[in-house]
Amino acid sequence: MLIGAQQPAFDDPDFIFELKLDGIRCIVCKNEGKTQLYNKRGHLLSQHFPELDKIGERIKKDCVLDGELYVFREGITDFFAIQKRVTLSDPFRIDMLSQEQPATFTAFDILNSEGQDLTAMPLMARKQILNEHIAEDERINVSRFVQEHGVHLFALTKETKLEGIVAKRCSSRYHPGRRSKDWIKCKNLMDDDFVIVGMIPKDSGMTSLILAQYDKDGTLIYRGHVTLGVPAWLSERGAKAARCPFSALPPGNEGAVWFDPPLVGTVRFMHYTRSGQMRQPVFKGLREDKLPWECVIPSEK
Repeated sequence: MLIGAQQPAFDDPDFIFELKLDGIRCIVCKNEGKTQLYNKRGHLLSQHFPELDKIGERIKKDCVLDGELYVFREGITDFFAIQKRVTLSDPFRIDMLSQEQPATFTAFDILNSEGQDLTAMPLMARKQILNEHIAEDERINVSRFVQEHGVHLFALTKETKLEGIVAKRCSSRYHPGRRSKDWIKCKNLMDDDFVIVGMIPKDSGMTSLILAQYDKDGTLIYRGHVTLGVPAWLSERGAKAARCPFSALPPGNEGAVWFDPPLVGTVRFMHYTRSGQMRQPVFKGLREDKLPWECVIPSEK
């Protein structure tokens, strides 16, 4: 189940409010004593996080958990650190970072317990069952929440420089793989996911990534640029394509190098302008767990 809306923080007795952790979505499955970690696309993550090999000992029954996987650095969650962990393949580097930057899994939902599907149950009932399944330690815990008072919790995230909060309707059912407006994010800064279709090389070691999203008809729409230093992954991942992916070349993209296949990345910004442009965009990182066609213009999600 995915977040289906974004709006300012609010108070409502029909909602609970949780901290939004700046990590990656993770599904933890324990079955017959074996515990595995997956991203939301079903790709195995366990091999990247040896420090989590024993979290199954803290999960009391076979079950399927939904939550967030993240790295804490200097008191806040570090998105770049967790993204780096996911891309590593060298065993030495994996082992070193598992000790220097250990990951933590925070469970916020439970989908199945000992073969029983729980997704049709209301959220608050699932929360109670979730608490009964986990013996917390430094590598696994259960998400805390407050009910009704989202504005106050959001204010605390601003003071502590956290990303924001997620509001969830108390009666909501769990819909696997679907966006639902029963889950709402309230963020100090906005971010969105874009298809990275190409780049424009700049002077002084800079480059502009060319961004796009799909509309409701499945047409790829140009959404602007974000400028950054030349990242190491660009030469490895940016395979060149023969032609522009748009039906017409957007102005200002005459010197572009196009990618095939395209990549997916997250951009953080202040807000969208009336013309649909991002104000003060900053590239946050690649999304290994998202497909290009999942990047949809916000008004059409």
